[in-house]
Amino acid sequence: MNTIWIVIPVLLVLMFLLGTDLNKEAFANVARNPRAVMAGMTGQLVFLPLIAIGVAWALNLPPVYFMGLVLVACCPGGSSSNVFSMLAKGDVALSVTLTAFSSVITLFTLPLVMGGVAELVSQQAGLEINLPVGKLLVQNLVLLFAPMSLGIMLRHFRPRIAAKVNRVLGKCAFPALMLLAGVFFLQYTNEIIKNFTVLGIAAGALILMAMLCSSLLSRTGRFSAGVRRTIVIEVGMQNAAQAIAIASSPFIFNSGEMAIPAIIYALMMNIILLLYVAVIRRREKQQA
Repeated sequence: MNTIWIVIPVLLVLMFLLGTDLNKEAFANVARNPRAVMAGMTGQLVFLPLIAIGVAWALNLPPVYFMGLVLVACCPGGSSSNVFSMLAKGDVALSVTLTAFSSVITLFTLPLVMGGVAELVSQQAGLEINLPVGKLLVQNLVLLFAPMSLGIMLRHFRPRIAAKVNRVLGKCAFPALMLLAGVFFLQYTNEIIKNFTVLGIAAGALILMAMLCSSLLSRTGRFSAGVRRTIVIEVGMQNAAQAIAIASSPFIFNSGEMAIPAIIYALMMNIILLLYVAVIRRREKQQA
């Protein structure tokens, strides 16, 4: 069974959900707080891929997992980050803005970074790894930009319907991602169990180092606590479904194994960020 046919509906739903979150307020946030947007984008587009490359190199990951880990880091922020920002009493408008901007910008940065990484891995491993940039761009436009645009249009022309759809889909997003992870686990049980330790360490290190770097970055900007939390969450949560779609797509890499780091990352991401939110909420209660 090619799991791409499960990945595609999940990714379409997540991106449409993001579109229904977007309104004029989200985009006005860029003009109102450009430094926070720039800090978030820097953490996500620059720091995160560099950290992933460093972690993959330090752990001497096999080429397929090296590519898979960096692929996750090159993807945009996940739609769940907006919910986590709300739970952490962050800046939800900023969260939505960062997720939307990264979803558009990574349409172009992802092929560039992955192209360079593919060449690097090819040279080191003596393999021939081809990245069909054109097909990757088309797939991202169809699976990301198109459903997000439809969501934006629904929010603009039918705001009440969009709000109802958003509430329903918002409840389905996390279970859908976990269903996807479960299907991949069943299909690649042996590979996941065999490599869970090293890939769990890799995914955990990527998330924690990304959160630490983004925290330091946001502190240098002297942002409010809510903005700092939002940037940390946005940089720490990536769209694992997109990484899975690219890795397993028959038009791009056609590799279920390359998607395994994204599956483990999705699990680690939710555990670590839930702990982060729990610590924040407990601290808030103690200070109240």
